[in-house]
Amino acid sequence: MDVRSIANSSLTEYQPTPSYNTKSPEDTWQNKLRKFFRWTCTPMGACITIYGLNIVAWGGMLFLLMCNAAPAMCHPSCDSLESPRRIWIEIDSQILNALFCVTGFGLAPWRIRDFYRWCCWRLARSDASRRNALARLAEIHQNWFLQSEEPELPRNSKQSQTKRATPTPRWKMDLVVWGNLLNSLLQVCLAVFMWAFNRFNRPSWATGLFVGLACAVAGLAGITMWLEKKRVQKASEHPGALLLIPRATDPAILGGSADYTPVDNKP
Repeated sequence: MDVRSIANSSLTEYQPTPSYNTKSPEDTWQNKLRKFFRWTCTPMGACITIYGLNIVAWGGMLFLLMCNAAPAMCHPSCDSLESPRRIWIEIDSQILNALFCVTGFGLAPWRIRDFYRWCCWRLARSDASRRNALARLAEIHQNWFLQSEEPELPRNSKQSQTKRATPTPRWKMDLVVWGNLLNSLLQVCLAVFMWAFNRFNRPSWATGLFVGLACAVAGLAGITMWLEKKRVQKASEHPGALLLIPRATDPAILGGSADYTPVDNKP
């Protein structure tokens, strides 16, 4: 047997196979919990945490009242407008409406800005204006939207069919922009019904309808951004294990080199 083949077989036999499924220590739930607690200590994290806890607390109380979880509050009856149950339902509804207005009205300027950029992207006449508007939107939402570095190509071109890679689909940007804008518009409708009418003459369908629609469009946009952000982060952290070449498959070892001199096989 050739000496070179013996050396190659021995290297292949004793070379440990690299594992690409090793879990990083940063992915453990203990580290994630520590990061979350450190984030809650920041001003932005503390405000968001308090805001979320208020929504959960007042929303949970409203749910329990709607389910008649406190029969002692049904006096003289559960459906009486003068009963403590109906009074606290109105109080909870007004508090939740005010909490929803914080995000619906507070984020409205940025959502209108995104909608303006979206209009320039989708409705502009020149290609340069559309590309600039999309580039600006991608820069604003760079934490979850991954734009292709190549210019837009015709659909029937071969290059556009072969280079389908990791960039985020454009319809997700449409979904996020319109979802955020509709959330603010539906919040305006909810605030009008909550503040222009009292609990005696307000339509019973208005509160549930606008709250449900506003939460649905905001949740759809938020879930889309969250899933796409996870996909982009995963692609950036693990670009591909095929780029790692084990030592046993190194061309300098398998193919030999000019400096390689075989050793005599002494008995």
